Amino acid sequence: MRGQKEPLYRRVNTRTHGVRHGAQGGEARWDRNTKAAKASEATRGSMHPGHRHGLDYTPLYRFLISKVGQDWDAVYSEAVARLDRPEPIFHMVALHEQDEQDYVRLGESSYWSGLRVNGLNVLEKVAPDLSVDDMVPFCACCTHTFNGERFTRRFEGD
Repeated sequence: MRGQKEPLYRRVNTRTHGVRHGAQGGEARWDRNTKAAKASEATRGSMHPGHRHGLDYTPLYRFLISKVGQDWDAVYSEAVARLDRPEPIFHMVALHEQDEQDYVRLGESSYWSGLRVNGLNVLEKVAPDLSVDDMVPFCACCTHTFNGERFTRRFEGD
């Protein structure tokens, strides 16, 4: 295990009492063992296929921000080796111009700089001048962050 780097994700507690991860209700459980449900093929699969709970990719997002200005192929190969799957990388990194965003929202109130791979195969920020001072929270109840730093501006609503 020596020499091996830490994974770029962490597990979060999904077993705590009262923790609900995107569940809207329990209506399906009321029909689960009825005759109609047993006859239906639609109820045999997962209720949320592809939805994965219990993983936090904040270490990946910090890693990607720290690698701005470096060769994309090297950054990508290191990130993939330390992840369970490569898809979370592309929540933040745009490979095509039409996918670029100045910032991305990853989580309820966490914002990160949008990244892209330029023509020289270098990882760079889409909006390099964007800072935490430019960001405005959309509600007063949450702690909003940009690249891991708390917003400096206050909510300007009613």
